[in-house]
Amino acid sequence: MNNFDHDVLIIGAGISGISAASHLRRMSPKRQFTILERRNNIGGTWDLFRYPGIRSDSDMFSFGFDFKPWRNAHFFSHGGDIREYIHEAANENKVFEHIRFGIRVLNADWNSKARRWIVKAINEATGEEELHRARFFWCCAGYYNYDKGYRPDFPGEENFKGQIVHPQHWPEGLDYTGMKVVVIGSGATAVTLLPSMAGRAGHVTMLQRSPTYILSLPSVDAITRTLQKALPAGLAYKLNRLRTIGLAHWLFKACKTRPETMRKIIIGLVRRQLKGSNVSMSHFTPSYMPWDQRLCLVPDGDFFEALRSGKASVVTDHIERFEAEGIRLKSGELLPADLVVTATGLNVQMAGGIALSVDKKAVTLSDKMFYKSALMQDLPNAAIVLGYTHASWTLKSDLVSKFVCRVLNHMDQQGLSVVMPQAEGVERVNEMTVLGGLNSNYLLRVADQLPRQGAVHPWRNKQDYYHDQQVLAKDPVDEPGLLFEA
Repeated sequence: MNNFDHDVLIIGAGISGISAASHLRRMSPKRQFTILERRNNIGGTWDLFRYPGIRSDSDMFSFGFDFKPWRNAHFFSHGGDIREYIHEAANENKVFEHIRFGIRVLNADWNSKARRWIVKAINEATGEEELHRARFFWCCAGYYNYDKGYRPDFPGEENFKGQIVHPQHWPEGLDYTGMKVVVIGSGATAVTLLPSMAGRAGHVTMLQRSPTYILSLPSVDAITRTLQKALPAGLAYKLNRLRTIGLAHWLFKACKTRPETMRKIIIGLVRRQLKGSNVSMSHFTPSYMPWDQRLCLVPDGDFFEALRSGKASVVTDHIERFEAEGIRLKSGELLPADLVVTATGLNVQMAGGIALSVDKKAVTLSDKMFYKSALMQDLPNAAIVLGYTHASWTLKSDLVSKFVCRVLNHMDQQGLSVVMPQAEGVERVNEMTVLGGLNSNYLLRVADQLPRQGAVHPWRNKQDYYHDQQVLAKDPVDEPGLLFEA
């Protein structure tokens, strides 16, 4: 077994991992670090997903890193552009030299005597086991299972003559030209796939169990172009970023404080998009209020354009069973299909599925709370990154990176070796998970496995960028709740 020693050990080289490494280089340059990445490339989600039309589902000015301007004028950019941007960020911050690819982390145990994390991993190319010892463990592995997307078993699948694929595992070179395609789902992936496949497929049908709120936004606006033409790239990016963060924050708050009003506005905008078509508004009138589940954004109304053209359609119904020629619905209708895409969601998991323990005692994450939504209760020298549920993931990962660097710098300045959040006397709110109040199915399925929220700050995750900006980037790091040891 190969043995390695590290100062800071980062798990994952996706958005969060590259953010963590880049902030360490900038804010804590004396700290040595290593990234363990299971895949053979950086980018995480953006390297894994390769389905047609894959793009950001939040604006790129808030999706981009705070330290690297997004120079494109487009709010929503394709996966290839995002991968290139992440690679540029890693190169500019000399991150690649710190990454070991093809390493799968199995478990991590804090050893109190050694004051080290003992991390067991496996080199997937050679099959050799590795043992990593680290002073600080920083998990940037996202919040879903990369190996397996959520995929219900449908009755009669074995009788279907066509092909069934999941967007998380899109076959390279899949040719669907002229095919009758059914996309099962109504989330961000489904509303991206429908217009992207409609041009080549014979027809694309989005089959949903219930409607989703869908809001069309321009992919480029005049203010963005004006700022980028008139100002230096860094300043233009900063102003565009401030503007789009503010707009997204306002939209979310408005949906929460005036749900009926925002419901009418969003449905009214959809009605305008579908004017003159025979598409029923029943497919776009959800039973819940805006942002009780995720709001889907589409650029330039491409989703609605595909519906108006007749190349695509939406059906709201439940699946009875698969048959040889397609999908039989509860209503009795048969949806003919040559290709079925199960855009049915993610399998959420915490800490990349790594088994965590302290002195060999397993940690049950659902019994724990997050301190300032960055450090886990009773876990020494460990950070776990979770992005926002209603805003850009990168916004939160950048803030957590700054906070962790500030904590590490404080420890260095004070000669401290251990930091651990403790929550004595803090009430745990068992009905609220760390991912907030969304009632989306992908979160409800694993609610009993997720960390909880506390009743009061700093154990309450408000999902509020402006609040977190103060708490993580400005407030003192040695506030009550954090226990430091020399």
